[in-house]
Amino acid sequence: MISFSPSRTFRALMTCAVVLFGGLCHAQQVFKVTAIPDESPTELARKAAPLVKYLEKTLGMKVEFTPVTDYAASVEALANKQIDMAWYGGFTFVQANIRSGGKAVPLVQRVEDEKFRSVFITSDPAVKALADFKGKNFSFGSQSSTSGHLMPRSFLLQANIDPDKDFKRVAYSGAHDATIAAVAAGKVEGGALNISVWEKFVADGKVDTGKVRVVFTTPGYFDYNWTVHADTPAALREKITKAFLDLNPSTPEGKEILDLQRATRFIATKADNYKGIESAARNAGLLK
Repeated sequence: MISFSPSRTFRALMTCAVVLFGGLCHAQQVFKVTAIPDESPTELARKAAPLVKYLEKTLGMKVEFTPVTDYAASVEALANKQIDMAWYGGFTFVQANIRSGGKAVPLVQRVEDEKFRSVFITSDPAVKALADFKGKNFSFGSQSSTSGHLMPRSFLLQANIDPDKDFKRVAYSGAHDATIAAVAAGKVEGGALNISVWEKFVADGKVDTGKVRVVFTTPGYFDYNWTVHADTPAALREKITKAFLDLNPSTPEGKEILDLQRATRFIATKADNYKGIESAARNAGLLK
């Protein structure tokens, strides 16, 4: 007697067909999230872990954090729909919106991002004001960073200081924590970075404020946000937005996530909030 043993593929298809008959068979949807690499990979992963777990629970689908190599890669990933949601700085959002043909939709931002700021730091006792950086070696963060490059450059230009002409050398560290390290090590006399990273380093005792100090803090501007592609279904967008808005520091889960995101709370945002960033980028020659 010849026995028939159906292949695993056949059995899987038959099982799916049976479940499909009940309207329940579907491939598990994976919601992919990324973030601009403005800090070390280990820090980004640490910040993402509880948020991913929370989003999986509230969205009812698998959520994965997918790191990218640089800022440009995060822009391309959203434009090409390789990821579903990205944590962007204001400038990166503008770049992603242009690159995707207006398909980048910012959903939420931290309340702190309504008036975000950058700090200029130095380890040189002779530097007392922005003008004193003339003739010095200076480091920005990533070239695509809002708080580590674009806005500091914009405020320098407003003060009649052209980094490309007035600084001895301009470096790009790639990340805010790397800028602090470069200044602390004496590789450059000054640097500009995100105020929240600076404050975190100070609070954690990771920087000697007797050696490295803030020279200038910029006025406030709109910055970071969580952005999705315009093709994201409206119902899912609403779920994501509600998930962030519902984060409450009075609960252990909410406090952990908000603390890691350096947020008091999240609020809704819109593309128009970043028009000022786009104008600053064009005036600084960083957008054509």
